[in-house]
Amino acid sequence: MSTPTTPLSGHPTVSISRTIERLVTGQATSDGAGVKLSRILTQDLQHRLDPFLMLDAFGSDKPDDYIAGFPDHPHRGFETVTYMIAGRMLHRDSAGNEGLLQNGGVQWMTAGQGVIHSEIPQQADGVMEGFQLWLNLHSSEKMNAPWYRDFQNDQLPQFQTPEGVAVTVIAGASHGVQGAVSREITQPIYLDVHMPAGSRFEQTLPAGHNAFVYVYRGEARIAGQALPLQRMAILKNTPQADGVVIEASADTQLILVAGKPLKEPIVQYGPFVMNTKEEIYQALADFRDGRLGEKA
Repeated sequence: MSTPTTPLSGHPTVSISRTIERLVTGQATSDGAGVKLSRILTQDLQHRLDPFLMLDAFGSDKPDDYIAGFPDHPHRGFETVTYMIAGRMLHRDSAGNEGLLQNGGVQWMTAGQGVIHSEIPQQADGVMEGFQLWLNLHSSEKMNAPWYRDFQNDQLPQFQTPEGVAVTVIAGASHGVQGAVSREITQPIYLDVHMPAGSRFEQTLPAGHNAFVYVYRGEARIAGQALPLQRMAILKNTPQADGVVIEASADTQLILVAGKPLKEPIVQYGPFVMNTKEEIYQALADFRDGRLGEKA
């Protein structure tokens, strides 16, 4: 763990909490070279949770479930945010980036106009656990040059509330602490929140943001409604609500994610997410002809 950052005094509290609109159970699937995972944010939720396109949770202590990893594959038109809770994975891409993602670290990659990358586990046994979130790009940014950054755990801003709630601020801001990454258009908030039993955590949220909470240890309650283990709560977009209040009756770990919707057409074909079918056809042609992922 890094040295906790002291939250700024006078941070706003939540007067009216958002409530749970619905609970979502992940779908068991596999990706890459057979990595077993749970797809929590699926394609049918992309418009409801705009600007987020996908959330996968992976976690296993069985090497056969993860050892083959994700060999070379392309992306265009969005960003991937990989948060490694446990394990070690090596990233390499066609833009010349390389980084080792390990316990508590984050890899943030903007595919933009196109990148071909691989993510290969660097362990033969033990637990491999984490999340990958896909964040859409505005139409004006989809063909920008790729960007990549690795953050080790001690490079991520962290703080602790007086109740002992430990928060890692991956993106956005919480209680006056600025996260590791900010984005002007989608304005993402991405928090990892560790709550001791009996604690309460408040997070202000812009009224227009779509937001969800996923519990990966323990259980939580939001506005009196239970949020069980391994469930995602889509938070209702209530105009009067200024944030969310989360309570934990047991030791609980969760991620809280929110962002400003782009309100643009979403056309996805596998690893390409654009605004029109014609742009997808162009991405396929560029990949086929070796133009996608080539260095400028």
